[in-house]
Amino acid sequence: MTTTLSIGEAERLVAEAMGRAKAGPAQAASVAHALVAAEAAGQGGHGLRRVTAYSAQSKVGKVDGFATPALDRPRSAVLAVDAANGFAFPAFDLAVEHMPAIVAKTGVAVAAIRRSHHAGVLALTAERFAEKGLVAMMVANAPGAMAAWGGTKPLFGTNPIAFAAPLEGADPLVIDLSLSKIARGKVMAAKQKGASIPEGWALDKDGQPTTDPTAAMAGTMVPMGDAKGAALALMVEMLAAGLTGANYAYEASSLFDDQGDPPGLGQFLLVMDPAAIGGANTLKRLTALADAIAADPGTRIPGRRGLQARRKAEAEGIVIDDDVLAAIEAV
Repeated sequence: MTTTLSIGEAERLVAEAMGRAKAGPAQAASVAHALVAAEAAGQGGHGLRRVTAYSAQSKVGKVDGFATPALDRPRSAVLAVDAANGFAFPAFDLAVEHMPAIVAKTGVAVAAIRRSHHAGVLALTAERFAEKGLVAMMVANAPGAMAAWGGTKPLFGTNPIAFAAPLEGADPLVIDLSLSKIARGKVMAAKQKGASIPEGWALDKDGQPTTDPTAAMAGTMVPMGDAKGAALALMVEMLAAGLTGANYAYEASSLFDDQGDPPGLGQFLLVMDPAAIGGANTLKRLTALADAIAADPGTRIPGRRGLQARRKAEAEGIVIDDDVLAAIEAV
């Protein structure tokens, strides 16, 4: 059974639940907006099913629901953001607020976010810059879920990468991918539903292929592109944790339970003014490539499917499984 809620109703539902779980009003609203947007985009593994874990962690202080991110400016084009062991989304909001003004002066800016939490759907943050005419790339690490190629120890997270670019007269191009073959949130969702997962998604703790989501959660995810994906995951660890001062994946506690210390994860943002870097015609050049993709039959511009899903949800509401709704109401 399912229930349909408007975007506003879903955000109020989540914000009220987070408020009951020891989160401040502003923090709860930021979390609610991000999780509902992820759900609306069809990214359920990063959407409403996260509310129970988020609330459980907030109640015990594994994540500080009242934390206010702090901003430092060590160089003219560098922002250092301390998420203060709070939710990641208020830190992202702070970066989105301050980075465009910096880019207007310098042409480029980076934000290094530390002591952070689950990054959610990175594309939703990168897209906010593209809507302002800027190009953005964002990476994030996550608790240990993937091994170095050939190993069994989960040294790397699933470590998503997002990219967004503005286009002339069209919605932005948005790319969002996890460096595991599938996002770990989808394994968590399968476990909650009591469903199996396809072979090739994950390995058990002994490095053997498994279709059991419980065994997969105790083991490692298979990297996208095999050894190449593992190398990219290493790159993201260096950017999102090594440069920012955050915990590496193997040092971070789980995002799925309320045990242990705060995960202390990191995120890294690079934002650029296309005209400052490539000249006045840069936006036309970016658009020309997107147009060439769209003109090839059978292709689509990345990001369009999620955007269409969000627009449909805005018009028709979000369909929520009743077990998810009941879990949120029970917080």
